[in-house]
Amino acid sequence: MSTDRLLTVGKVVGLYGVDGWLKIESYTEPRLRIFAYRPWRLTLAGSETEVPSAQGHEQGKGIVAKLPGCDDRDAAAKLIGTAIHVPRSALPKPGRGEYYWTDLEGLDVVTVDGVALGKVSHLFETGANDVLVVRDGIRERLIPFVTGQFVKAVDLKEGRITVDWDPEF
Repeated sequence: MSTDRLLTVGKVVGLYGVDGWLKIESYTEPRLRIFAYRPWRLTLAGSETEVPSAQGHEQGKGIVAKLPGCDDRDAAAKLIGTAIHVPRSALPKPGRGEYYWTDLEGLDVVTVDGVALGKVSHLFETGANDVLVVRDGIRERLIPFVTGQFVKAVDLKEGRITVDWDPEF
């Protein structure tokens, strides 16, 4: 198996039918894109299995998947709760000015005046824009990820995001 960093792209959340189909929660946008990434690495209780391909489709309000070798309800039931990972290298290169959240997590955040605010813990979406959650061990700051207005520069090589943000806020 590759030493490529693994990203969680979904989770097995239930069963669908009796032929080994699984209900999947996808963390990808759009959610069916989860089937474009290969290989899947399924992780449950410290055990990892590589799945070279999976087929799936929308079913009602969710999505379902069929994995090779998972041919009955009993085999599928053993996979409930399994996290679905893919190697970071399986994702397409983001466009100019676009970033995967996973690539921003852990970056240092500094103001345009050079004041260190902490590191990106994680991001979340609000509908209007994504939000950086920046922690320094004492404080937590929520900074809108709005390029140009608040986010002035993202330097992945240097591991830094420069923001126009009041350190007291």
